[in-house]
Parts: sequence; structure tokens; C-alpha cells
Amino acid sequence: MQDQLSALVAKATAELSTRKTRPEFEAVKARYVGPNGELTALMKQMGAVPKEQRPAMGKLVNETKARLQVLLDASLAQVEAGELQAQLGPAVDASLPSPDAGPGTYHPLTLVREEMCRILRKVGFTVADGPEVETEFYCFDALNTPISHPARDAQDTFYFPEGARFANISKKTPDEKYLLRTHTSSVQIRTMLKGPPPIRIVSPGRVYRRDTTDATHSANFHQLECLYVGRNVTVRDLKALLDYIFASLLGKDTKTRFRPHYFGYTEPSFEVDLTAQHLPKVKKEWIEIGGCGMVDPTVFEAVGYDPDVWSGYAFGMGLERLAMLLYGIDDIRYFYQNDLRFLKQFA
Repeated sequence: MQDQLSALVAKATAELSTRKTRPEFEAVKARYVGPNGELTALMKQMGAVPKEQRPAMGKLVNETKARLQVLLDASLAQVEAGELQAQLGPAVDASLPSPDAGPGTYHPLTLVREEMCRILRKVGFTVADGPEVETEFYCFDALNTPISHPARDAQDTFYFPEGARFANISKKTPDEKYLLRTHTSSVQIRTMLKGPPPIRIVSPGRVYRRDTTDATHSANFHQLECLYVGRNVTVRDLKALLDYIFASLLGKDTKTRFRPHYFGYTEPSFEVDLTAQHLPKVKKEWIEIGGCGMVDPTVFEAVGYDPDVWSGYAFGMGLERLAMLLYGIDDIRYFYQNDLRFLKQFA
């Protein structure tokens, strides 16, 4: 039996070395270790082995079985490697260009934000930033927004629960609440508190309001606001800057107009409309695009500026609204869905 076992291992080694497919492998495996296999048949002969030889013969059978298993495992690994290679195809030439889709691109909102900042830098504005988590002082109190104003209601603003703490954002009073900023005007207050005029800043960033999401509204969106504080600043300066911005962004045929409005932090205040009939999908003669006005003296007093010496203007607008107008987009939700079919159009 010992010679038979040795011959069986040699025979299995030769056969397995030539098997390349899984059916061929399974056929060899069944021939040796299957229910009717050759090793199985030899193991059934153990009953005829003299009793005193059975321990040694049993050990030899087990060793043979283990050697066959090693051969089968190695052959199966080779077959699986061949199957994987067949799925992958020919070897990849690392010197060839990548088959990937190519480099990424800026999000359309980023494109509009960067273009607006570029336009404003050309006339002396610098970019300023501030935290998205704010206190009531920076977001409301210093901007002449009374406690009874609807914007301060919990149905319009995202407040943090009582007891919330933010190490990098200090309160002016202990009972102030933390909130997600509703506009980037808070950056204007923080900038004015850092030092005296003249100040000329643009503050783009994300803001949050309790709006119901639809084609033109979102609970989070992006604003861009500007502040200019100096001596003898007038409404004429404000109108001239807005004409320059929209002509630079949307084309020289773009015109703007002011409509009287009310904002707590500017006086007088205006809604800004523009006409851009040369752009695609613009069907209205005038489109509301933002708000503006001369900084209210109360705001200057809150930051320690003398309103008899300094004057200034401020304006703000939504970046989504600008991008929708510039690119002919009719649903604000496209900006947040991360759909590459949409985003690749701006590559």
C-alpha cells in the first residue's frame, strides 16, 4: 500500500500541473479524493491491513491525504489567478495615459464666487471671512435688528440649544444664544470692531435659514456681501459700484435700478433689480437680485464709529441666484445634488 500511496501522489502532481480551468481541476479532485476517488478506495482497504500495521499505515494515509490537499490548494489558486487575469484582460502598460475621466473642475457656485471676488479686488476690496456659528450680537443686535424682529424668531433661524458652548466664539452677554448665521453681515461687524476705517471688504460664505426647499429656496445657501466705510461715501458711489459689478459679470448691456425698501442696518435702503435680456432664459424685463443701502448710524455706534465722521454702504446677494442667472439654471437644488452630469457642464 505504501508504494500505491507514493505513486498516487506522483500521478496527482503530474495531472494537476497541466490543468488550467476549473472544470479540469474539479475532475482531477474528484478522481483522487472524491467519494469514488483513488485515495478513498485505498482508505477502504485499511480493514484488510494486519492489526499491528494499522497505526503506521493510518499515519501514512493521513500524510498522503495532507500532501494531496496541498497540491489541490496550489492548483486551485493557479486556476483562480488565471480566471482573474482573463477578466482583467491584458497587462496594463503603466506608461500609457490614465483611462480616468480627467481632472475635476470647480463647482459652479465656486466659479461665481471667485469671479465676483476677482471683480471686486480690482476696485480695492479685500476678502473677509467669519464663523458660521454666531451669537445674537454679531448677527442681530449690532445690525440694529430688534428682539421683536421676525428674523430672530425660532421659526426663521437655527438656534443652538441652551447650554451650548463654542470655545472660539465669545458672547457679549451671558444670556445670548448661539445660532447659525442668517447672513454674512456678521462679518461686517467683526471687521469694523477690529479697527478704524477706511474699510472695503467682500464677505462670501454659507448662511442658514428655515426655508422650505423648492426650486428657488434652500435651508442653506451662499451669500456675498460688501461693505465700504470711508469719508463722504454716497448712494451715488453705491450705484456706480453695482453697475460696474453686474456689467463685468453679466455683460455691458446689463442695467441696474434701485427700489426703496426697508432693512434695519441700512438707511436709506433699496432692493436692487437688473435687466439682462441678452442672457439665455431671461424672460422678465427686471429681476430682483439683492439688497443694499447706506449703513445706518446705529450700526456705526454699535461698533464705536462716529457717524458724523464716517459714512458707508453695504449690499448683499445670493450666489445661487447669480449662478442661476449666469448659467441659465432653473432649480437651486441642482447645486447640492452632486450629480456629475450637471457639474461636468462647467468644466
